[in-house]
Amino acid sequence: MSAASAAHIRRMEVSDRCRISTDIRVMYFDTDAGGVVHNIVYLRFIETARTLLAMNMGMSFEEIKRTQIHPVVVRTEIDYKRPAVLGDIVVVNGWLAETTPARFWVEFEIVRPSDSTLLVKCRQSLALVQMPAGKLIRLPEGFPENFVMPAA
Repeated sequence: MSAASAAHIRRMEVSDRCRISTDIRVMYFDTDAGGVVHNIVYLRFIETARTLLAMNMGMSFEEIKRTQIHPVVVRTEIDYKRPAVLGDIVVVNGWLAETTPARFWVEFEIVRPSDSTLLVKCRQSLALVQMPAGKLIRLPEGFPENFVMPAA
């Protein structure tokens, strides 16, 4: 990354609007024959939390439908620390971590509260994309504070 592009990265002091915490119970369909959660399932847990986070930030389903501007994942980094198992209740915590004029990063941790074990750490880069053209949209003025979806 060049010094010029690094200068555009803004680390976030995160408000409640830019945080999410949600509980998820591990079900049979989340696990393998040994009762251990499949690696891909953690991404579904993160997808649930990311969707709730987007809604908190003003990217409701209605606004996305109206504007046809979608928050699109362009990169995912995930570290699997410990396994969750059948019947566990896990908590997915997510927050807005950084922004640039064109992208934003969200981070997630999945924790098992019964023993305070960190199970997964994840970082995702997202961009706003105008559909159906697939055109990248710069983050609107005021993002994430006072964020309003751009007009269609």
